[in-house]
Amino acid sequence: MVSDAVIPLIPSLITQFAKTVTNKPSRSLQNAYYDTPNRELRALDIGYRTRCADNKCEQTIKLAGEVVGGLHQRPEFNLPIESNRPDLMAFDPSIWPHGMQANVIAENIHPIFSTNFIRRTWLIETQNGAKIEVVLDKGEIAAAGKVEVISELEIELVEGSRNELFALADKLVSQNCIRLGLYSKAARGYRLADDTPLQPSKSIGFVKLKGQVTQEQALIEAMGFGIRFVQKHEQCYFNKPSLKTLKRVTDGISLIRHNFWLFDDIVSKESTEHLRNELKWLLSELAWVENAIQLKTYTSKRHAFYKKINNAPALTQVINDLKELQPSIDDIYALFHSARYNRLILSLTTWLIDKQWRKFWDQKQLQNADQSVASIANRLFDKDWRNLHKLLPKEQTLTANDYLNIRTQLENSLLSGNCLGALFDKEERLEFRLPWLDISHGMYELSTLDYLKQLCGGQEDEKLAKIQTWLAQKTEYLVSAMEQSRLASFDIKPYWL
Repeated sequence: MVSDAVIPLIPSLITQFAKTVTNKPSRSLQNAYYDTPNRELRALDIGYRTRCADNKCEQTIKLAGEVVGGLHQRPEFNLPIESNRPDLMAFDPSIWPHGMQANVIAENIHPIFSTNFIRRTWLIETQNGAKIEVVLDKGEIAAAGKVEVISELEIELVEGSRNELFALADKLVSQNCIRLGLYSKAARGYRLADDTPLQPSKSIGFVKLKGQVTQEQALIEAMGFGIRFVQKHEQCYFNKPSLKTLKRVTDGISLIRHNFWLFDDIVSKESTEHLRNELKWLLSELAWVENAIQLKTYTSKRHAFYKKINNAPALTQVINDLKELQPSIDDIYALFHSARYNRLILSLTTWLIDKQWRKFWDQKQLQNADQSVASIANRLFDKDWRNLHKLLPKEQTLTANDYLNIRTQLENSLLSGNCLGALFDKEERLEFRLPWLDISHGMYELSTLDYLKQLCGGQEDEKLAKIQTWLAQKTEYLVSAMEQSRLASFDIKPYWL
């Protein structure tokens, strides 16, 4: 995804990278995307379009593939057509997914949206002999009377090593106005046509895993899930900036970091040191987000805190001063466009696609990689569960500080469930996790109250003193509710046993 500021630099960036560059004439491309009213092709993750340029038309099928960190890998089939009218039945029937009724779909397809853009193309050859097509597309997606801008650079491997594609991508994202795009023109077009804008997730959810996956397969799924989750919410922020969306970005980063620990049977620290340092940097850049959400909560007219705070001008002033210090929306845009951020996403993608952890394997790690991840999940969950019960013993009455001190451990334990919990029964998993999720939410509320107490502290003010008394009462009620959840958790059988 390219900003206008960087477009004039693209030819020189390509020339610096390539051994030879062949410029092709710019072309105006008119594209129509087709599907049935029930979106049967979309349900199969199939893209079907016609494209006309220079008085010639072709039709294209893109089948389900994989998208990670901006790298799109999909089987593609192209056929010439006489006009812009599609002919689905002209494709070789062997390409269709099992059970797809191409003839029925062909009778019901109609245009859903269009993409019209000017394409500038360079064909380059690298020093190592790879051939890469670089295209710059500028135009718009149109559907149902609405339009969305297209401004993107696409680099496609024609011949040679995929490493050359990553090397060129690294050269490009070293500029501060380019970021990696998770969503294709087709995906964006469907959202526009169906009026289903990209929405932030309410929670991080669960990595999709099947019972027979190996530990290495689970690592690949969990890392891909985490990278996509971060990029999804990066795009959500560009669509509609919000603090809660940024919190989802930090959730995704935390999940990626957690995977390095979770799969340490096969992922050595040496293979991830640079990535872990960069993830730590990114979390530090967004460390202010939770406090910013808390400050926003305090000043919301719908919140119970609002009246109390509004009656204490000294506290209102402190909160307003802190809000003034927060990074702006433009600051966050700059972060997501920065070379360091995009190089991190690209490095994670390269690490995952090239399976770079294998470079550090010995015989034991090779064996561990092929083990069923379900047995490993049992062992890890058991260890986490025993550890939590040691930290939160049944016979002991806990204080607010006791809970705040183990917040990180509980969140990590819940993240393990996000990564591997899909291997187990959904209902049993939900029943077991519910009290712990209540406790986790309670810990967040406790940290909110604790932060507000700190803001009230150190000032001689009668109204602030009253607020501190009120906060102490709120903390007491909250801990009492958390204690009930904790005690209830001891009676629920662990879902992995």
